Amino acid sequence: MAKKKAKETEESKQRLRIKIRAYDNKIIDLSAKQIIEAAERQGIEVIGPIPLPTQIHKYTVNRSSFVHKDSREQYEMRVHKRLIDIYNPTSRIIDAMMNLNLPAGVDIEIKM
Repeated sequence: MAKKKAKETEESKQRLRIKIRAYDNKIIDLSAKQIIEAAERQGIEVIGPIPLPTQIHKYTVNRSSFVHKDSREQYEMRVHKRLIDIYNPTSRIIDAMMNLNLPAGVDIEIKM
């Protein structure tokens, strides 16, 4: 019986999951802080920011097009990610999330 009640309370809790992605780790931390402060002003339970693994995309490019094939340059792009969960969101908090002014270069994905 206790297991059924625990499942019912977990299912009855609605969750707003916010995924944030950016190339700069300082900007993503600032954005996560803004989102959490906006949710806490409304008095809503927030879990996060949870840092997810950083994706590293590496690219190798030839410096010369013909003779110097062994001469190459390597570049990498790092994609930093954070996860924030907001439990039992209200319509006011959803409107507040839509109207946030986040810095350029931050991708935000909101799921119910």
